[in-house]
Amino acid sequence: MYDGIVQELIDEFGRLPGIGPKSAQRIAFHILQTPGFDVSRLSELLVEVREKVRFCDVCGNVSEHERCGICRDPRRDGSLICVVEDAKDVAAIERTREFRGLYHVLGGAINPIAGVGPDDLRITQLVRRLAGDTVQEVILATNPNLEGEATATYLSRLLASLEVRATRLASGLPVGGDLEYADEVTLGRAFEGRRAV
Repeated sequence: MYDGIVQELIDEFGRLPGIGPKSAQRIAFHILQTPGFDVSRLSELLVEVREKVRFCDVCGNVSEHERCGICRDPRRDGSLICVVEDAKDVAAIERTREFRGLYHVLGGAINPIAGVGPDDLRITQLVRRLAGDTVQEVILATNPNLEGEATATYLSRLLASLEVRATRLASGLPVGGDLEYADEVTLGRAFEGRRAV
């Protein structure tokens, strides 16, 4: 639609998840039309994020260090592990200020149609974390959609064989939704009403 580099910029923004053609165009034109927009700082941050940010060796959360801030925090309750699909789910739960345990990020959910099985997720690392007697409860906080439910079912069976108490977040989260989009009150109530699996 546009000539040359402007269209290339719109196309690049359009490749980002959740950004459609109209949003990509709005972002591109915002950058072009806002004289004070610091393009240099944005590009520096993008490069810096790619170079410095990694995944926590313990839980899989995003971090600039080998261990994330949550795993390094001695005030966290090591007897509780909340299992989530993605690192952005950790941020959503942390906003509720209801959970003081640790996390385990799977890196996705079981999805046979997309070719994602249990071996493609960080389940082996979770089992290793449960080897000692420290963990008393694992909270399955996968998304309440088909893939999240399949993952929770798989994990609940695995945890039962390991004789670890497993709970699932309570209702209040919309079926087919993502934790990332849930408001703090709904997510907080879901934690309060979690149930055994």
